[in-house]
Amino acid sequence: MVAAPGRVNLIGEHTDYNDGFVLPIAIDRRTLAAWAPRDDGRCCFASAQQDKPVEVDLCEPIAPGELAWGNYPLGVVAGLVERGLTLVGADVLFDSDVPLNAGLSSSASLEVASALALLAACGQQVPDEELALLCQWAENVFAGAPCGIMDQSISIMGQADCALLLDCRSLQTRQVPMNLPGVTLLVCDTQVSHDIGDGGYPARRSQCQQAASILGVRALRDTDLVSIDQAHQAGELDEMQFRRGRHVVTEIARTLEAAELLETGQADAAEKFGQLMYASHESLRDDFEVSCEELDAIVATASKCDGVFGARMTGGGFGGCAIVLAKEDAIEAIAKTIRADFAEKFGQACPIFATHPANGAGVIE
Repeated sequence: MVAAPGRVNLIGEHTDYNDGFVLPIAIDRRTLAAWAPRDDGRCCFASAQQDKPVEVDLCEPIAPGELAWGNYPLGVVAGLVERGLTLVGADVLFDSDVPLNAGLSSSASLEVASALALLAACGQQVPDEELALLCQWAENVFAGAPCGIMDQSISIMGQADCALLLDCRSLQTRQVPMNLPGVTLLVCDTQVSHDIGDGGYPARRSQCQQAASILGVRALRDTDLVSIDQAHQAGELDEMQFRRGRHVVTEIARTLEAAELLETGQADAAEKFGQLMYASHESLRDDFEVSCEELDAIVATASKCDGVFGARMTGGGFGGCAIVLAKEDAIEAIAKTIRADFAEKFGQACPIFATHPANGAGVIE
């Protein structure tokens, strides 16, 4: 059996495909994959969360299938075969407690668990960075979701009690200890469906690429606020492109500042980190326009609770989850307040759980 975790991105949203920086953690929710060998050259994937299994013949060309969930492991199989690995037949059964469509990278955890199970079955290994790229390719090409490299990287490379500062251009990483004693993280699920293959996410990616092209840079990482403002004033960037660029540039700066706060362990690091979270949410809401009423309500409610340092949406947006950085001894009262306010406003439950930085994917002995 192997396991691969989901993730929470502490800060650095929509910066990955702009060659920027992100600061995620692996969480203690994961996808398990139990595998057993077959001798007929076929791989069969089944899931406790899905009705129908998916099969593929390793001797035949591999193409996306009809079942949406199955395209994640199918893409991984295709990627491993394209890399030149000789796979063997296997039955693989998945079970996951990563909430689906919640912006917590259930898809990346499924891809990584698929890869580890198949590699274990044939007794081979792939370096972490290459495996992350392979799983990203599977999601982009087979599942049709234009995600960046963050989700697969943190699922593979996460370490307990650390966040991962990832340079999405060079793929260089740095483990950043979470030096915030007495502080924990709450994950609040709006249960508003989150699917980055929908139009909103690809549109934002395209808008960023257009803005970078107009500015004459490879990616928005390579510009600054002065250049964006000047291009806007000159009429080269329209209002939407200006705001998209402003979010990316300021979010990259916030991410680097947040990592420095964790590393230096200042006495007021939690307070300063929380302020960066609020600023990130405002930028995502106003400049990038990827928040929603439910996410905004959670952040607003959390901001009024005693013991809260900061809150923001996490993930691609348009639904999914918000995260709240809070004092550990206050989380029960905070969660109760958020649940009650959410139920009153929207007439439905808001599942909340506390999490911490967990280890990345691996074999379960």
